[in-house]
Amino acid sequence: MKLVVFGANSPTGRLVTVMAMAMGHTVTAITRRPADFPLYDHRVQTAAADPMDADAVDWVVRGHDAVISVIGAPPSTQRVTVCSQAAYNIVKAMINHGVRRLLCAGSPGLDAADLSRAAQLRQRAIRPVVLACGRAVQQDVRRMESIIRETGLDWTLFRPGRLVCRSEVTDYRITTHPGRRPPTSRTDLAHALVQAVSHRDHLRETLHVATGRRVP
Repeated sequence: MKLVVFGANSPTGRLVTVMAMAMGHTVTAITRRPADFPLYDHRVQTAAADPMDADAVDWVVRGHDAVISVIGAPPSTQRVTVCSQAAYNIVKAMINHGVRRLLCAGSPGLDAADLSRAAQLRQRAIRPVVLACGRAVQQDVRRMESIIRETGLDWTLFRPGRLVCRSEVTDYRITTHPGRRPPTSRTDLAHALVQAVSHRDHLRETLHVATGRRVP
């Protein structure tokens, strides 16, 4: 399949690109600075596109079979719009060009907003500064999810837990409920995203990836 990956030069995006190639896909890696993209292979082409630019997004989506987005934003106490605006532009371009399959990863800790009021108060008491900086991003990711859910596309949303680094794919679990929110390795998240590209399971569902034990 011909995949376009938004956020390709992020740590998770680079893993997605490598795994997509390993599974036989060709990739158009979207980054604002293609010259800085570290992967060189005949199955990968880079394209400069700002996800906030609707015309640029429309141009790069055309001619592909599926879209993977791992666009993120740094913590901020100011209003954040990059995730939701990018989602709007991506969805619009996909509809324009008849591309149906969309895989999108949200930000870690998003499920904390679903905790009980008492649990949220306990977290704020422990990590008030961290939570305050991450709240604007979480709000924007929720707007992103709402935009995607309202489409008729074949979407699947992924909500990772706290992101950790692992060199290998584990026997990770995918569930439709957050549960205890265990950590998620970037490697497992990338693998789950690419695996889901050509599968018809979990269409229009929100999935949670829980990293497991290292597979021997």
